[in-house]
Formats: sequence, structure tokens, C-alpha cells
Amino acid sequence: MKKAFDIRTFYREFCTEQFGEDGALTNFSVHCPQNFNFGYDIIDRIAAAEPRRRALVWTDDRGGASRFTFADISKRSNQVANMLLELGIKKGDPVLVILKRHYEYWFTIVALHKIGAIAVPATHMLTTPDLVYRIKACQAVAAICTADGDTAADIDAAQKQCPSLKHKIIARGAREGWVPFHARLHEMPRTLERIPTAAGDPMLIFFTSGTTGMPKMVLHDFRYPLGHIVTAKYWHKVDPDGLHLTVADTGWAKASWGKIYGQWIMGAGIFVYDYNKFKPKDLLALIEKYRITTFCAPPTIFRFFIKEGMQDFDLSSLQHATTAGEALNPEVFSRFKEYTGLDLTEGFGQSESTLLIGNIQNMPLRLGSMGRPSPQYSIQLMDEDGNIVDPGEEGEIVIDTRDGVPAGLFCGYYQDDKRTEEIWHDGYYHTRDIAWQDEDGYLWYVGRTDDVIKASGYRIGPFEIESVLMEHPAVLECAVTGAPDPIRGQVVKATIMLTQGYQPSDELIVELQDFVKHQTAPYKYPRIIEFVDALPKTISGKIKRDVLRGKHL
Repeated sequence: MKKAFDIRTFYREFCTEQFGEDGALTNFSVHCPQNFNFGYDIIDRIAAAEPRRRALVWTDDRGGASRFTFADISKRSNQVANMLLELGIKKGDPVLVILKRHYEYWFTIVALHKIGAIAVPATHMLTTPDLVYRIKACQAVAAICTADGDTAADIDAAQKQCPSLKHKIIARGAREGWVPFHARLHEMPRTLERIPTAAGDPMLIFFTSGTTGMPKMVLHDFRYPLGHIVTAKYWHKVDPDGLHLTVADTGWAKASWGKIYGQWIMGAGIFVYDYNKFKPKDLLALIEKYRITTFCAPPTIFRFFIKEGMQDFDLSSLQHATTAGEALNPEVFSRFKEYTGLDLTEGFGQSESTLLIGNIQNMPLRLGSMGRPSPQYSIQLMDEDGNIVDPGEEGEIVIDTRDGVPAGLFCGYYQDDKRTEEIWHDGYYHTRDIAWQDEDGYLWYVGRTDDVIKASGYRIGPFEIESVLMEHPAVLECAVTGAPDPIRGQVVKATIMLTQGYQPSDELIVELQDFVKHQTAPYKYPRIIEFVDALPKTISGKIKRDVLRGKHL
């Protein structure tokens, strides 16, 4: 007799899990079918078994609201898939996706998975030079983007330098030379014959922040969604009958952590707030109105909540709250618990992975710690000589892959074997993040081996900003670092040597800031600019960024 479908145990088809006497998760491994495809094997199966199960609740800052079931997602993704196939987009084709928090993103990403194309999410804050680099790097054949703002115009400008880009599809609007998303969608069939894909086929590319060069392309295969079971079930602790909200734009890897894969594998509804300007009180009101059950955001969001008076809202629906992306201030932790009764539980991972370290499943909380390693990964701390360090000693977080690569860990940097080999060798993947571990296995974050800047949840690479600044005639030489900020965690700071004939001034600071805003994503601009006569350098001529950072400690 065939076993009845149970959404609460559905995920167990794809994993094995074991628990200790205290109820803590001690072992977890993924069993991925050879032909696994998230679109068919998760979305379509849930849609067939429970077609009316809530999948997505969407709202925007203009009063719009929509609700979609798993049956809706299944049918709409089939229509988008048929539209893409009609255009000639096929398995293995990279497709740039810039859809902000529009609900069309979910139809599109599932559709791309179903046809075996490679989804390449990107943020709407990118400018023409950013887009040129990304389109050329991945050889995108199509772009599917929002009609909001300048994104479509920037893609039009970028296309002139990008011969690979053949198709442009625009959502929520019309533009000459573009395929209208909704007009074409309604002409498409709602059924789709399964297109063969293998678990090891390329599925998704994230662009990193480019901390030591231009952004790298992180490639994930079709096993990646299953790697997020731990993220959703044991860190976010989603309720299959509840609503989960992760604050993230779909252009960032964090959206894949909290706005689609693990949550839908667990059958949970995803809540989306599509806004242009973040207003803490608006988001608090939505948590109250829609009875959000689980919530994840960077510490900056919680700081804003406290500042704006979260005690004035009914947040009793919240069952669990998580945070990541930057350091959690103890005062924020205490105030949030005072208002909600909930602990803010931290976690750690990368675009290259799923949740690596976290406070999960009955684990006693230690404030300030990232938690313990996820049993999904074999994690160690290693010194510069390749030795595993003792408790209390700092070391780089590495993943032991000598016995195989776990589902959730990336395949490598797309079309860049050199960079892949630099961080993945001798059976270990090197995260380039430094931590120390206490006697009980809890990990405490120290910092990057490179110079990433974490501001308001964004990871910002200095190289891109420096490259832009160097294009300005006033800049002879510069170095970009992070400076502490009580609200954002860090802000971008540029230390600049001026070209002869230029003098420091407030006017020049504003000019340089505006220059960066117009040449790259606006959130990357340096909020602090300092002019110096010389930059500190090593004997080989490299800038001593640690000296510049040390000035702010």
C-alpha cells in the first residue's frame, strides 16, 4: 500500500539524520537522486499532493498583495519554462535574473531549474559597468529583469558590449526590444514535459563580492537545494503551516538561504515584502498583520526595530528568529529577547555553501558564538601551515572533502580553475574566514583572511570600489577598508592620495562619493573619505590594510 504524503516528513526522502540523547542533531547526510530537480521533485510533487498548500504570500509598499499556492507555482513556472523554450533558451544556458522581490522571481527561478538553464541572480543596484562584467563573465544568453528603475536601460547599454546576450524579458512593463513577461506568459501552456537533468548539472551561479579581485562566479549544481534542509528545518526552524520571512533581495545568495529552497522543501509558506526603501515600522506592522512565524535578518534590521519601538507591535506570532551577516551586539540580543521572549540565534555560511555553523536543534545558546558546525559538513580550523589547531587557537575555517563533497557545497568557481584550486586543495575547501573554537565545540568568529567589508548585511569587496575611484582624475592612489559604525556594523571608508593639483575639501568628498554611486551599486560608496599624503605599504609595495583598519579600533 502506498504511503500517504506527509509534508512534515517529506524531506526525509532526501536525507538521513541522527540525534543525541539531548535531542541535538549529531549527524546529517543528503541522499540525492541521480536525476534530482527541485522544480519537478519538490514543487510539482507538493503541488500534486497538496495543491492548495500556501507557498508564497507577497506584498509591496504600494498596497499590493497576492497569494500563491504550490499548484500556482507549479503552473506558473511551467508557463515561464515554455516561454523560455520558445525563445530558444535551453539546458546549460546562463540567464541573468534581476527581479528584486517581485513574485515573478519565484516563477522564473523554478522555470529555469525545470529546463536545466543556469540561473544567475543579480541585484537591481548594479550599474552598466557591473552588468557588462557579469554578462561577459558568465556569457549570459538572456536577461529577465524588473521594469523598475534604470535596470532595463542599463542592460540595453550593456548589451552593446555583450554579444552573448540575445534575449531580454521585462516584468511589469513594456520596453522596445524586450519580450513582455506577462503578456507572453498568458499565452503559454500550463503543463510541461519533464526535461532530463542530472544532480551534478550546473544549476545556479552567484557572483561573490570580489574581495581580492573582480567578483567570482560561484557555481552550484542541482543538489544545492537539498543542502538547505538543515538551514530551514534546524536553524530557521520553519513551521510547515507557518510563514517564514528572510529579509534579503533576490539578487543575493541569502535569498536562496531563506526565500525558496529549504523553506519549500519543508512545505512552509514564504512571506515577501517588495519594497524600495526600508522602513522598520512598515516591516514590523507586516509581521504583526500576517502573523509571521519565523524571521531572519541581519543584526542591523533588529537594531532598527529596537530604535523604532518594536514594543508597540504585536509580535506574538513569532516562534523563532535568526540572524547572520555581521556581528550581533549583546544589547540587541537582550532587548529583542525582552520584547519577544525569543533568543536571536546566529549562523554562518557563504555563497559557496549552505549553513556551515549555527545554533541549531536543542543546542544551548552561547551569546557571541556562531554556534557549532553543522553535522552536514566536516569542519576544522587550520593554521597557515595546514595544521589543525587546538581549542582556543585561531584558525581558518576549512571543510574536509577528502571523503566526498557534501550537498550544498559549491562545485567551484565557474570557468576559473585557477581560483578554485587556490581555495580548494589537498582535500580541503578553505573559507578564508578565521575563528576559534572553545572546548565544547562552539565557534567564535574573528574575521576574514581577506578584506571583506560587512555593512548593513551587505558583503562589499574593496577592489571594485578602488577600481572605480582610480578612474577619477583626482585620485592618485587609494585603499578601501571598513570602519566601525553603530548602526550598520561597518561602513565603507576610502583612504586617498590625491593627484597633484587637487586639494582636500568637503566638495571633493561629495564629488567622489557621487562618482562611485554612478559607476557601481550605490550601497558601495564610501561614507567616509580620508585624504593622506602617503599610504602605508609593505616592502614589496602592497598596501597595509591592517594598519588602516587599526586606526579605527
